[in-house]
Amino acid sequence: MSTDTTFAFLGCGSMNEAILGGLLAGGLDPSNVTVTVRRPERARELAERHGVTALSSNEDPQANVQAAASAGIVIMGVKPVGIQDLAAEIGPSLKPDTVVISVAAAVSIAMMEAELPAGQPVIRSMPNTPSKVGRGVVALAAGSHANDDIISRAKDIFAASGTVVVVDEEQIDAVSAVSGSGPAYVFHLAEAMAAAGEKLGLDAETARVLARDTVAGAGALLSEPDADAEALRIAVTSPNGTTAAALDTFTAKGLPDVIEAGARAAAARAAEITTELQK
Repeated sequence: MSTDTTFAFLGCGSMNEAILGGLLAGGLDPSNVTVTVRRPERARELAERHGVTALSSNEDPQANVQAAASAGIVIMGVKPVGIQDLAAEIGPSLKPDTVVISVAAAVSIAMMEAELPAGQPVIRSMPNTPSKVGRGVVALAAGSHANDDIISRAKDIFAASGTVVVVDEEQIDAVSAVSGSGPAYVFHLAEAMAAAGEKLGLDAETARVLARDTVAGAGALLSEPDADAEALRIAVTSPNGTTAAALDTFTAKGLPDVIEAGARAAAARAAEITTELQK
């Protein structure tokens, strides 16, 4: 990606700010970035922290249109319920080759394209929260007018956030169920491990630290090149040992089935939200 590409971040919550921070760390000139948020105090905070131009839509109702008009890439980071209205708002001001990227869950490419000018390149993304620390997973799905070059540019944008994969849009709900919601599954595991430690006699703080850092350390092992979860599990599981006893119990209690059921419920809910958001 060229460092002189112009960006508009429309909405700058924690996820869009994480993407912005990664791009700036990678050499993007802050003078080529315009950010829009509602509150003027948040705009001042972002301008001071990152050196970008930050506009408040409460102060200037045309902030989104102004930012989008001069951008080569527009990243929409408002809540899902506001994405279609935002697309309709900025559509008339966009250049024909401006790439519009959404980081909002549940809003389909068709829903965005219906509000944008015909032929506008659109990318739908599904990042997860570890993207804030550069250890996330981001899935990208191309719109009707997003060619391979545009996808490549989008991959460059999200590279600082972690692993980037390209999927068909039909797979986005499955992605959401595995990696989008997945961090919460892992956090829940850490909570359950800590609770188990307390019941085994550990004090609450010691159990919390043991569970937290064990999960984080195991994640670090999984992040190594060519790491494989099954191989790592086998390596730490001695036959007839303590780990084997625990894992056998998990299987007997149906943990794999529970995880699959949870992922299916997440994917189904994602599809329901998409339907609810359709105009």
